[in-house]
Amino acid sequence: MPGDPPVVTNLQKLIVALDGEIARLQEARDLLTRDNWIHGVKTAAKHPMSAEGRARISAAQKKRWAAIKQAARTAAK
Repeated sequence: MPGDPPVVTNLQKLIVALDGEIARLQEARDLLTRDNWIHGVKTAAKHPMSAEGRARISAAQKKRWAAIKQAARTAAK
């Protein structure tokens, strides 16, 4: 703007520079927060577990808990 005091011109330049920096940071944020990115590392595709698989895991865990409970009973005697 011809005729503007130097302070106004410098302020306008600063605002333009800040707007550019904000746009750059928003773009970087968008890249890092996409659905398939966490902490800058691409996550693997989800593989849902079948009901049969969950049942096998549940049975195995219950078996481990039973063994621990049994060991605690025999140690208490």
